[in-house]
Amino acid sequence: MIVLSPSSNRFYLTVLLLFVLAMPGCANVRGFLNESLPFPMHAADEIERNDFVVAKGDDVIGRLAMIRVEEGDTLPDIARHFSLGLNTISAANPGVDIWVPEAGERLLLPMRFILPEAPRKGIVINQATMRLFHFKENANLLEVSTYPVGVGTEERPTPMGKMYISRKKHLPTWYVPASIAADHRKKGDPLPPSVPPGPDNPLGEHALYLSRITYLIHGTNKPASVGLRATNGCIRLYPEDVARLFENTPVKTPVKIVNQPYLAGQRDGIVYLEAHSPFEESGTANWKKVYAKLKKIEKASGSALDWKKVKDVVIEARGFPVPVSAIRPGSDMAIVEPIKLWHPSRLHGKPDVPEFQTDAWYVLAATLSDNVDARRLAAIINHQGPPIPARVLSKGGRHRVLAGPFENRRAAKNAAKRLKIYLELDGVVFET
Repeated sequence: MIVLSPSSNRFYLTVLLLFVLAMPGCANVRGFLNESLPFPMHAADEIERNDFVVAKGDDVIGRLAMIRVEEGDTLPDIARHFSLGLNTISAANPGVDIWVPEAGERLLLPMRFILPEAPRKGIVINQATMRLFHFKENANLLEVSTYPVGVGTEERPTPMGKMYISRKKHLPTWYVPASIAADHRKKGDPLPPSVPPGPDNPLGEHALYLSRITYLIHGTNKPASVGLRATNGCIRLYPEDVARLFENTPVKTPVKIVNQPYLAGQRDGIVYLEAHSPFEESGTANWKKVYAKLKKIEKASGSALDWKKVKDVVIEARGFPVPVSAIRPGSDMAIVEPIKLWHPSRLHGKPDVPEFQTDAWYVLAATLSDNVDARRLAAIINHQGPPIPARVLSKGGRHRVLAGPFENRRAAKNAAKRLKIYLELDGVVFET
């Protein structure tokens, strides 16, 4: 059985840690956002995240938004609050530190999407965009709900093609596959034959089993991995998203999985192009189809597309739809330009860090000379699955990253073991 592996946590967090440590030297490409947008500020809840009506002849749903970072934010927390994957928000904001973005920095929220080239029926999952689309007919209207997903790694990819939902299970038990059990034994982290429902279960609280045996659509206890290639082939959703999908998806619903890094579509007479960095094994064939589609649209409309912009969109691959045709007079510019949002009072799902306690157990994860590096490491530890609370205590130019508090020495030692296995940190257990 191929399902989500807890060990994938080490892969994605280690890669991200190495990536973000190199981020300060990156270019900060912010040209798309217009600081002087003539639109008012809106509450974060005013913008739709998941549910849309698809107008006849349209291929594009949603709209872009913009928000300012506040102290203590991370991109995984902002992404989850707005039902975006980490891949999407980081690609749309190149140069922004994933774990320690600068307070006051403007973030583009890429909440506009081009629908995949597939029949608009049941569930369609685009691996390249790491996005799930659930189509439903309702009183002659086509409705679609969309959610970010995590997909399989290059070594254990998510399968392509047509399937269907064979059964559903609330509070599933995870039966550990032999291959994953073997991987963990090699690391000195033996797993039990099965994991019951609870915080340690990597399937989360909801599982939809696919007709392709051993593959599932399910929740996760590692929400920061949504929007990454980090599973053993299954489709992973945020807990709140998979709960809605579970409730609204009957057994036998068809599922089609595609891999389309390039997408073209129209909305309100405007032609859009969306480009993502393709997986190593895909891209060329898909681009040829999209290029032909753009040429066909151009010929049918009699108006030239901006082919320089097409080239720029493909090269930059920022993962959201960009207009590549002339915007007609009278078009609703409020739909084309990003809407400005006030920062929410609290980001949904953001990990809680308890107050420092003087009668508890802790793990000293690291002592660093750079405060930003220390905050970054604490944020990564906070986004373990299940979470390990962590904070930075600074004194005399040294910044200690402490994980905890824990009720007893055993709990602290278990946390130290996880930090060693997943992040290769040699933590020191102590009591305050």
